[in-house]
Amino acid sequence: MTNKDAPQENIFALLPFAVFLGLFLGTGIILTLQGVDFAFYQLPASIAIIPAVIVSIGLGKLFYKSSIDKQITQFVSGAGHANITTMCIIYLLAGAFAVVAKSTGSVDASVQLGLAIFPDYLLLPGLFLVAAFLSTAMGTSMGTIAAIAPVALGFIETANLDAALVAGCLVSGAIFGDNLSIISDTTIASTRSQGAHMKDKFRVNFKFAVPAALICLVIFTVLGGEVNHELNSEAAVIGLIPYVVILVLALMGVNVFVVLTLGIVLAAAIGMISNGYQLSAWLKDITAGFASMQDIFILSLFIGGLSELVRQQGGLSALTRVIETLARKLAPNNNKRAAGLGIAGLAFVCNFFTANNTVSIIVTGDTAKNLATDGGLSPAESASLLDIFACINQGILPYGAQALLLGATLQISPLAVASHAFYPMVLFFVGGFAFWRLTRNKTA
Repeated sequence: MTNKDAPQENIFALLPFAVFLGLFLGTGIILTLQGVDFAFYQLPASIAIIPAVIVSIGLGKLFYKSSIDKQITQFVSGAGHANITTMCIIYLLAGAFAVVAKSTGSVDASVQLGLAIFPDYLLLPGLFLVAAFLSTAMGTSMGTIAAIAPVALGFIETANLDAALVAGCLVSGAIFGDNLSIISDTTIASTRSQGAHMKDKFRVNFKFAVPAALICLVIFTVLGGEVNHELNSEAAVIGLIPYVVILVLALMGVNVFVVLTLGIVLAAAIGMISNGYQLSAWLKDITAGFASMQDIFILSLFIGGLSELVRQQGGLSALTRVIETLARKLAPNNNKRAAGLGIAGLAFVCNFFTANNTVSIIVTGDTAKNLATDGGLSPAESASLLDIFACINQGILPYGAQALLLGATLQISPLAVASHAFYPMVLFFVGGFAFWRLTRNKTA
């Protein structure tokens, strides 16, 4: 924010996020230590964030004398951001598709095919590769998870896999594609904000992403071990059609809304033809699928609204200034390295407070471009750093959209999902080490 109407920097505006995290994570951790089952579900995140919103509105009154009506308008504006609305619709369609596909036998058919194709010891790496390929083709981690999660649930139930490990495979592959794809929202936002060409940004990203992916394949191979399962020869191959169509359409670049809607319709049609699936059951399953996403739907709206309040109150601009200053202190004699650290830190920390990698890139884009110009970083390098470190944090946030969607679909804690997202963790070190070596002895 550089215009004259921009709010003054105010680090205290970030306090509501501390309140939210303290309530949500703190309650879950304490109850886990007490041995409570499903500890992180005892206080839903959509409830834990309400006190944070109230605190943010109170800070607006305290620091800016802003009326409640004005702040409510800001909150609604943030909740209605295009990225937030998009995620919420994906949640609903994903929930409906998961329930319908399960009821009509598509999930079982897909599971049987997957178990037949992948060797026992390569099932987890195979899931990672499928998720990575589909996410790169679709350009969206959320769309990828929405499409694959129902199949993964079938793997978990049939092959007795660790649900957290499977979730880690899926979110890892999805983040790989989201970061690398040239049609991803994060790629578009980072290249446009930095003035970079997509092909140049892809080349830079490729050097970081592929080594991290290879390391993850080894990790998932070791952790997967031998999977014991029995194939069911009676699984109807016709049930695979919705997933085949989804994969083909994704590769063709069809909008994820269209892809998921067709999946819901096809799964129902096949069920009606093959096993007497009724129209009334279809409508009930769609409703049940929508209902299963209620908590993360509400949380996403509230996160978007809270982020806008924090931005309007100067919290994100204060955060930007702090990170920029810290980066220059960490590399005082290397302007290029300081610029890279600042850009990476901006994207990483800002995403921590917005829980949306595209939004965090948009918010920090102008500052990142100024840092890159001062430090002698190319537009492709700055765009790549923005994208990489925003996606890294998105993959390991237990309150991020990816972890929440997988947690709801696979019926596990979102913290379990985030703790097994090995690719973002590996990419953090691989990307950081590679950039550190690239900028050694540079004094631009």
